Amino acid sequence: MLTARCLSDDTLAHLEAAGHVCVLKDAFDFESPSEIANLILAENCEAALALHLYRGGRLLQGHRIPFGIIFGGTDVNEDANQEEKNTVMGRVLEEARFAVAFTESMKEMAQAQWKARQISLAVTRAVPVQPHAKGKIYVQSQGIATTPNAAFNWNTFLQRSEINHSADNLHIFLLICGLRQVKDPLYLVDAFSEWHQEEPSVYLVIAGPEVDPVFTREVKAKVRRAAGVRLIGEMPQEDLHAVVKNCFAVVNSSVSEGMSAAILEAMDLEVPVLARNIPGNAAVVKHEVTGLLFSNPQEFVHLAKRLLSEPALEKEIVVNGREYVRMYHSWQVERDTYQQLIRKLEGSTED
Repeated sequence: MLTARCLSDDTLAHLEAAGHVCVLKDAFDFESPSEIANLILAENCEAALALHLYRGGRLLQGHRIPFGIIFGGTDVNEDANQEEKNTVMGRVLEEARFAVAFTESMKEMAQAQWKARQISLAVTRAVPVQPHAKGKIYVQSQGIATTPNAAFNWNTFLQRSEINHSADNLHIFLLICGLRQVKDPLYLVDAFSEWHQEEPSVYLVIAGPEVDPVFTREVKAKVRRAAGVRLIGEMPQEDLHAVVKNCFAVVNSSVSEGMSAAILEAMDLEVPVLARNIPGNAAVVKHEVTGLLFSNPQEFVHLAKRLLSEPALEKEIVVNGREYVRMYHSWQVERDTYQQLIRKLEGSTED
Protein backbone atom coordinates (compact mmCIF):
# COMPACT_ATOMS: atom_id res chain seq x y z
CA MET A 1 0.00 0.00 0.00
CA LEU A 2 1.46 3.33 -1.11
CA THR A 3 0.42 6.17 1.20
CA ALA A 4 1.06 9.91 1.29
CA ARG A 5 3.39 11.18 4.02
CA CYS A 6 0.88 13.88 4.98
CA LEU A 7 -1.54 11.23 6.25
CA SER A 8 -1.84 11.16 10.01
CA ASP A 9 0.00 8.54 12.04
CA ASP A 10 -3.40 7.22 13.11
CA THR A 11 -4.59 6.71 9.52
CA LEU A 12 -1.42 4.78 8.76
CA ALA A 13 -1.93 2.71 11.90
CA HIS A 14 -5.49 1.88 10.79
CA LEU A 15 -4.20 0.46 7.50
CA GLU A 16 -1.38 -1.51 9.08
CA ALA A 17 -3.74 -2.91 11.71
CA ALA A 18 -5.79 -4.38 8.85
CA GLY A 19 -2.72 -6.29 7.69
CA HIS A 20 -1.47 -3.94 4.97
CA VAL A 21 2.21 -3.18 4.54
CA CYS A 22 2.50 0.56 3.87
CA VAL A 23 5.15 2.61 2.08
CA LEU A 24 4.88 6.20 3.28
CA LYS A 25 5.97 8.92 0.85
CA ASP A 26 5.72 12.71 0.65
CA ALA A 27 4.04 14.01 -2.52
CA PHE A 28 6.40 16.99 -2.45
CA ASP A 29 9.29 14.61 -3.16
CA PHE A 30 7.91 13.73 -6.59
CA GLU A 31 7.77 15.98 -9.64
CA SER A 32 6.07 13.69 -12.15
CA PRO A 33 3.87 10.59 -12.39
CA SER A 34 6.77 8.70 -13.96
CA GLU A 35 8.66 8.88 -10.66
CA ILE A 36 5.63 7.38 -8.93
CA ALA A 37 5.50 4.66 -11.60
CA ASN A 38 9.08 3.70 -10.77
CA LEU A 39 8.26 3.62 -7.06
CA ILE A 40 5.17 1.46 -7.61
CA LEU A 41 7.24 -1.00 -9.60
CA ALA A 42 10.14 -1.03 -7.14
CA GLU A 43 7.91 -1.52 -4.08
CA ASN A 44 5.39 -3.76 -5.86
CA CYS A 45 2.52 -1.56 -4.65
CA GLU A 46 -0.97 -2.94 -5.18
CA ALA A 47 -3.01 0.10 -4.11
CA ALA A 48 -2.57 3.69 -2.93
CA LEU A 49 -4.15 6.23 -0.61
CA ALA A 50 -3.30 9.91 -0.96
CA LEU A 51 -4.08 13.11 0.89
CA HIS A 52 -5.09 16.12 -1.26
CA LEU A 53 -6.94 15.68 -4.53
CA TYR A 54 -4.46 17.72 -6.55
CA ARG A 55 -1.09 17.47 -4.84
CA GLY A 56 -1.28 13.74 -4.15
CA GLY A 57 -3.99 12.58 -6.52
CA ARG A 58 -2.53 13.87 -9.78
CA LEU A 59 0.55 11.70 -9.28
CA LEU A 60 -1.54 8.52 -9.10
CA GLN A 61 -3.40 8.87 -12.38
CA GLY A 62 -2.91 6.25 -15.06
CA HIS A 63 -0.82 3.76 -13.09
CA ARG A 64 -3.45 1.03 -13.18
CA ILE A 65 -3.46 0.51 -9.44
CA PRO A 66 -6.62 1.32 -7.49
CA PHE A 67 -6.43 4.34 -5.19
CA GLY A 68 -8.46 6.40 -2.76
CA ILE A 69 -8.23 10.10 -1.91
CA ILE A 70 -8.64 12.09 1.30
CA PHE A 71 -9.52 15.73 0.70
CA GLY A 72 -7.00 18.03 2.35
CA GLY A 73 -8.93 21.29 2.48
CA THR A 74 -6.96 23.53 0.14
CA ASP A 75 -7.83 21.27 -2.78
CA VAL A 76 -11.56 21.98 -2.35
CA ASN A 77 -11.29 25.49 -0.88
CA GLU A 78 -8.49 26.97 -3.01
CA ASP A 79 -7.23 24.80 -5.90
CA ALA A 80 -10.73 24.11 -7.23
CA ASN A 81 -10.97 27.80 -8.19
CA GLN A 82 -8.08 27.43 -10.66
CA GLU A 83 -9.36 26.01 -13.94
CA GLU A 84 -6.33 23.88 -14.78
CA LYS A 85 -6.14 22.32 -11.32
CA ASN A 86 -9.91 21.90 -11.26
CA THR A 87 -9.75 19.87 -14.48
CA VAL A 88 -6.95 17.66 -13.17
CA MET A 89 -8.76 17.04 -9.88
CA GLY A 90 -11.96 16.12 -11.70
CA ARG A 91 -10.06 13.44 -13.62
CA VAL A 92 -8.45 12.18 -10.42
CA LEU A 93 -11.83 11.93 -8.72
CA GLU A 94 -13.21 10.03 -11.69
CA GLU A 95 -10.43 7.45 -11.43
CA ALA A 96 -10.42 7.16 -7.62
CA ARG A 97 -12.36 4.30 -6.03
CA PHE A 98 -13.42 6.55 -3.16
CA ALA A 99 -12.81 9.95 -1.58
CA VAL A 100 -13.05 11.01 2.07
CA ALA A 101 -14.24 14.42 3.26
CA PHE A 102 -13.82 15.48 6.87
CA THR A 103 -17.16 17.29 7.01
CA GLU A 104 -20.55 17.19 5.31
CA SER A 105 -20.02 20.73 4.03
CA MET A 106 -16.72 19.70 2.40
CA LYS A 107 -18.47 16.79 0.71
CA GLU A 108 -21.21 19.08 -0.57
CA MET A 109 -18.65 21.57 -1.91
CA ALA A 110 -16.80 18.82 -3.78
CA GLN A 111 -19.96 17.32 -5.20
CA ALA A 112 -21.21 20.69 -6.38
CA GLN A 113 -17.82 21.64 -7.81
CA TRP A 114 -17.28 18.60 -9.99
CA LYS A 115 -20.91 17.94 -10.79
CA ALA A 116 -21.15 21.49 -12.17
CA ARG A 117 -18.04 20.95 -14.24
CA GLN A 118 -19.34 17.67 -15.64
CA ILE A 119 -22.63 19.28 -16.61
CA SER A 120 -20.64 21.98 -18.41
CA LEU A 121 -18.58 19.34 -20.24
CA ALA A 122 -21.70 17.41 -21.18
CA VAL A 123 -23.23 20.51 -22.76
CA THR A 124 -20.00 21.34 -24.60
CA ARG A 125 -19.59 17.83 -25.97
CA ALA A 126 -23.31 17.18 -26.44
CA VAL A 127 -22.91 13.76 -24.77
CA PRO A 128 -24.11 12.46 -21.41
CA VAL A 129 -21.35 12.49 -18.79
CA GLN A 130 -21.69 11.04 -15.28
CA PRO A 131 -20.63 13.26 -12.36
CA HIS A 132 -17.17 12.29 -11.08
CA ALA A 133 -18.13 12.57 -7.43
CA LYS A 134 -21.46 10.75 -7.43
CA GLY A 135 -21.55 8.03 -4.79
CA LYS A 136 -17.79 8.21 -4.16
CA ILE A 137 -17.44 10.70 -1.34
CA TYR A 138 -17.71 9.52 2.25
CA VAL A 139 -17.72 11.73 5.33
CA GLN A 140 -15.38 10.74 8.14
CA SER A 141 -14.19 13.28 10.67
CA GLN A 142 -10.70 12.90 12.04
CA GLY A 143 -10.41 10.49 14.94
CA ILE A 144 -8.38 11.86 17.83
CA ALA A 145 -6.16 10.07 20.32
CA THR A 146 -3.54 12.08 22.21
CA THR A 147 -0.45 10.61 23.87
CA PRO A 148 1.55 13.29 25.72
CA ASN A 149 5.05 12.27 26.82
CA ALA A 150 4.85 11.95 30.60
CA ALA A 151 8.62 12.45 30.88
CA PHE A 152 8.64 15.71 28.91
CA ASN A 153 10.46 18.51 30.75
CA TRP A 154 8.53 21.76 30.36
CA ASN A 155 11.20 23.94 31.95
CA THR A 156 13.85 22.59 29.59
CA PHE A 157 11.56 23.33 26.67
CA LEU A 158 11.11 26.92 27.82
CA GLN A 159 14.86 27.37 28.22
CA ARG A 160 15.53 26.03 24.73
CA SER A 161 12.83 28.34 23.38
CA GLU A 162 14.57 31.26 25.12
CA ILE A 163 11.51 32.03 27.21
CA ASN A 164 11.94 33.50 30.67
CA HIS A 165 10.06 30.79 32.52
CA SER A 166 10.47 32.60 35.82
CA ALA A 167 8.07 35.29 34.61
CA ASP A 168 4.96 35.58 36.74
CA ASN A 169 1.82 34.00 35.27
CA LEU A 170 3.53 32.86 32.08
CA HIS A 171 1.04 32.19 29.27
CA ILE A 172 2.15 30.35 26.14
CA PHE A 173 -0.01 30.52 23.01
CA LEU A 174 0.96 27.67 20.70
CA LEU A 175 0.53 27.83 16.92
CA ILE A 176 1.10 24.41 15.32
CA CYS A 177 1.58 24.38 11.56
CA GLY A 178 3.88 23.49 8.72
CA LEU A 179 5.67 26.59 7.49
CA ARG A 180 3.80 27.30 4.27
CA GLN A 181 1.72 30.24 3.15
CA VAL A 182 -1.70 28.65 3.46
CA LYS A 183 -1.09 28.23 7.20
CA ASP A 184 -0.31 31.97 7.48
CA PRO A 185 1.89 31.70 10.60
CA LEU A 186 2.86 35.39 10.38
CA TYR A 187 -0.76 36.59 10.50
CA LEU A 188 -0.71 37.34 14.23
CA VAL A 189 2.97 38.13 14.75
CA ASP A 190 2.84 41.94 14.69
CA ALA A 191 -0.25 42.20 16.89
CA PHE A 192 1.04 39.60 19.33
CA SER A 193 4.46 41.23 19.56
CA GLU A 194 2.84 44.55 20.38
CA TRP A 195 0.75 42.84 23.07
CA HIS A 196 3.86 41.13 24.51
CA GLN A 197 5.55 44.50 24.95
CA GLU A 198 2.57 45.57 27.05
CA GLU A 199 2.27 42.23 28.82
CA PRO A 200 5.66 40.40 28.97
CA SER A 201 4.14 37.20 30.37
CA VAL A 202 2.50 36.23 27.04
CA TYR A 203 4.42 34.42 24.31
CA LEU A 204 3.49 33.05 20.90
CA VAL A 205 5.34 29.85 20.00
CA ILE A 206 5.15 28.64 16.39
CA ALA A 207 5.90 24.92 16.06
CA GLY A 208 6.10 22.83 12.92
CA PRO A 209 8.13 21.48 10.01
CA GLU A 210 9.83 23.66 7.38
CA VAL A 211 7.62 22.70 4.43
CA ASP A 212 8.31 25.61 2.06
CA PRO A 213 12.04 26.57 2.17
CA VAL A 214 11.56 30.05 0.68
CA PHE A 215 8.65 30.92 2.95
CA THR A 216 10.49 29.43 5.94
CA ARG A 217 13.27 31.98 5.47
CA GLU A 218 10.69 34.75 5.49
CA VAL A 219 9.13 33.40 8.69
CA LYS A 220 12.48 33.09 10.45
CA ALA A 221 13.49 36.63 9.49
CA LYS A 222 10.19 38.03 10.76
CA VAL A 223 10.21 36.08 14.03
CA ARG A 224 13.78 37.15 14.82
CA ARG A 225 12.60 40.76 14.91
CA ALA A 226 9.38 40.09 16.84
CA ALA A 227 9.40 40.42 20.62
CA GLY A 228 7.53 37.64 22.40
CA VAL A 229 7.40 35.31 19.40
CA ARG A 230 9.42 32.10 19.15
CA LEU A 231 9.88 29.55 16.37
CA ILE A 232 10.68 25.91 17.08
CA GLY A 233 11.06 23.03 14.66
CA GLU A 234 9.14 19.84 14.15
CA MET A 235 8.76 17.66 17.25
CA PRO A 236 7.85 14.03 17.95
CA GLN A 237 4.09 13.76 18.36
CA GLU A 238 4.25 12.71 22.01
CA ASP A 239 6.45 15.71 22.87
CA LEU A 240 4.20 18.06 20.93
CA HIS A 241 1.17 16.78 22.82
CA ALA A 242 3.05 17.45 26.05
CA VAL A 243 3.72 21.02 24.94
CA VAL A 244 0.04 21.46 24.09
CA LYS A 245 -0.96 20.17 27.52
CA ASN A 246 1.35 22.69 29.21
CA CYS A 247 0.50 25.76 27.13
CA PHE A 248 -2.30 28.20 27.87
CA ALA A 249 -4.03 27.99 24.50
CA VAL A 250 -3.63 26.59 21.00
CA VAL A 251 -3.95 28.97 18.06
CA ASN A 252 -4.87 28.40 14.41
CA SER A 253 -4.40 31.24 11.90
CA SER A 254 -4.72 29.33 8.61
CA VAL A 255 -6.18 30.83 5.46
CA SER A 256 -7.70 27.43 4.64
CA GLU A 257 -8.22 24.21 6.59
CA GLY A 258 -9.85 20.87 5.93
CA MET A 259 -10.02 19.87 9.57
CA SER A 260 -7.25 20.89 11.95
CA ALA A 261 -5.93 17.96 13.98
CA ALA A 262 -4.08 20.43 16.22
CA ILE A 263 -7.37 22.07 17.22
CA LEU A 264 -9.01 18.74 18.00
CA GLU A 265 -5.97 17.47 19.91
CA ALA A 266 -5.97 20.63 22.03
CA MET A 267 -9.64 20.04 22.85
CA ASP A 268 -8.86 16.43 23.77
CA LEU A 269 -6.05 17.63 26.05
CA GLU A 270 -8.38 20.17 27.69
CA VAL A 271 -6.63 23.25 26.32
CA PRO A 272 -8.65 26.20 24.99
CA VAL A 273 -8.53 27.02 21.27
CA LEU A 274 -8.48 30.34 19.44
CA ALA A 275 -8.98 29.84 15.71
CA ARG A 276 -9.26 32.03 12.66
CA ASN A 277 -12.86 32.22 11.48
CA ILE A 278 -12.70 30.19 8.26
CA PRO A 279 -15.12 27.40 7.20
CA GLY A 280 -12.84 24.50 8.15
CA ASN A 281 -12.28 25.89 11.65
CA ALA A 282 -15.87 27.02 12.18
CA ALA A 283 -16.97 23.45 11.43
CA VAL A 284 -15.36 22.26 14.68
CA VAL A 285 -15.10 25.42 16.80
CA LYS A 286 -18.37 26.94 17.94
CA HIS A 287 -17.64 30.45 19.17
CA GLU A 288 -17.70 30.77 22.96
CA VAL A 289 -18.78 27.12 23.24
CA THR A 290 -15.91 24.86 22.13
CA GLY A 291 -13.44 27.67 21.42
CA LEU A 292 -13.08 31.25 20.24
CA LEU A 293 -13.12 32.44 16.61
CA PHE A 294 -11.37 35.61 15.44
CA SER A 295 -11.53 37.44 12.10
CA ASN A 296 -8.47 39.69 12.41
CA PRO A 297 -5.34 40.02 14.59
CA GLN A 298 -6.87 42.74 16.75
CA GLU A 299 -9.86 40.55 17.54
CA PHE A 300 -7.49 37.71 18.40
CA VAL A 301 -5.71 39.86 20.99
CA HIS A 302 -9.04 41.01 22.40
CA LEU A 303 -10.28 37.42 22.76
CA ALA A 304 -6.95 36.22 24.17
CA LYS A 305 -7.11 38.92 26.85
CA ARG A 306 -10.68 37.94 27.60
CA LEU A 307 -9.67 34.30 27.98
CA LEU A 308 -6.94 35.34 30.42
CA SER A 309 -9.30 37.42 32.50
CA GLU A 310 -12.36 35.13 32.51
CA PRO A 311 -11.54 31.75 34.13
CA ALA A 312 -15.19 30.70 33.89
CA LEU A 313 -15.13 31.14 30.11
CA GLU A 314 -11.90 29.16 29.87
CA LYS A 315 -13.34 26.33 31.95
CA GLU A 316 -16.56 26.18 29.93
CA ILE A 317 -14.69 26.07 26.61
CA VAL A 318 -12.37 23.31 27.86
CA VAL A 319 -15.23 21.13 29.14
CA ASN A 320 -17.30 21.59 25.98
CA GLY A 321 -14.34 21.02 23.69
CA ARG A 322 -13.38 17.78 25.39
CA GLU A 323 -16.95 16.49 25.23
CA TYR A 324 -17.22 17.47 21.54
CA VAL A 325 -14.13 15.44 20.62
CA ARG A 326 -15.36 12.43 22.59
CA MET A 327 -18.72 12.51 20.82
CA TYR A 328 -17.74 13.30 17.23
CA HIS A 329 -14.09 12.36 16.72
CA SER A 330 -13.84 8.76 17.85
CA TRP A 331 -10.54 7.10 16.95
CA GLN A 332 -12.21 3.69 16.80
CA VAL A 333 -14.95 4.86 14.42
CA GLU A 334 -12.29 6.37 12.15
CA ARG A 335 -10.41 3.05 12.15
CA ASP A 336 -13.53 1.09 11.25
CA THR A 337 -14.35 3.49 8.39
CA TYR A 338 -10.90 3.36 6.77
CA GLN A 339 -10.63 -0.40 7.12
CA GLN A 340 -13.97 -0.73 5.32
CA LEU A 341 -13.06 1.76 2.60
CA ILE A 342 -9.70 0.15 1.94
CA ARG A 343 -11.55 -2.99 0.84
CA LYS A 344 -12.71 -0.99 -2.19
CA LEU A 345 -9.08 -1.00 -3.34
CA GLU A 346 -8.90 -4.77 -3.35
CA GLY A 347 -9.45 -6.69 -6.56
CA SER A 348 -9.56 -5.55 -10.17
CA THR A 349 -10.99 -2.29 -11.49
CA GLU A 350 -13.93 -4.27 -12.85
CA ASP A 351 -14.99 -5.46 -9.37
